Amino acid sequence: MDKLQEKKGFICDMDGVIYHGNKLIDGVKEFVDWLYANNKQFLFLTNNSQKSPKELQQKLSRMGLKVPEKNFYTAALATASFLKSQGATTAYVIGDAGLFNALYEVGITINDVDPEYVVIGETENYNFESIKKATKLVNRGALLIGTNSDITNPTEHGEVPACKALVAPVEYATSKKAYFVGKPNPLMMRAAMERFHAKGIHSPDVAMIGDRMDTDMIAAIESGLDPVLVLSGVSTRETIKSFPYRPRLILNNVGDIAHK
Repeated sequence: MDKLQEKKGFICDMDGVIYHGNKLIDGVKEFVDWLYANNKQFLFLTNNSQKSPKELQQKLSRMGLKVPEKNFYTAALATASFLKSQGATTAYVIGDAGLFNALYEVGITINDVDPEYVVIGETENYNFESIKKATKLVNRGALLIGTNSDITNPTEHGEVPACKALVAPVEYATSKKAYFVGKPNPLMMRAAMERFHAKGIHSPDVAMIGDRMDTDMIAAIESGLDPVLVLSGVSTRETIKSFPYRPRLILNNVGDIAHK
């Protein structure tokens, strides 16, 4: 644990690491207090595209956790940045406000007639009409993008379908594969690490803390970060055994870091 506590930077997943839905996970307050007390640099990195950094800041504030807006980075922002780099100007979007706002901010307008891209993220308004529309547009030539490749998200009520599960019907109906921007895509991780590079902190000095073997731990390993798995979300000690790679540390929750 001493090796982990000596890290200068921490990238933390949110769903299953910081909260379940609208409930803060045990030990999170102590962990964040420890980060501040030890002058650690940190970034809350989420594959969920529903909320903007400002909304995430306000969500945590309602739970009693004070974190600056600049300490959040989302798959919605990464997706918008990627589409801008590709020269995109129009998209048909299935998602919530965080994704729409991120796209608007880089100059991408919403188009449900002849868009260049169909972009799908998590949403509370998923329905058959939107699936049919997305399928029609992809069959007409629109390129299919998913904000992340998570199949489920942990909530206070159990696991719910996440982005990859929402994209799947369109992939099957069109025989076209989506490109997923969020973790473990290196695009997402490079954008996160740029925040640390600006402060002179590089990959060997950064720990990635997540609850998923299939995204968080792959992202950490492939980006040269210290892979630390917490058991407060999706992965369990049993499911870990089915993967051909391992985290360096397995903790019950992030509070373990502050208490050691």
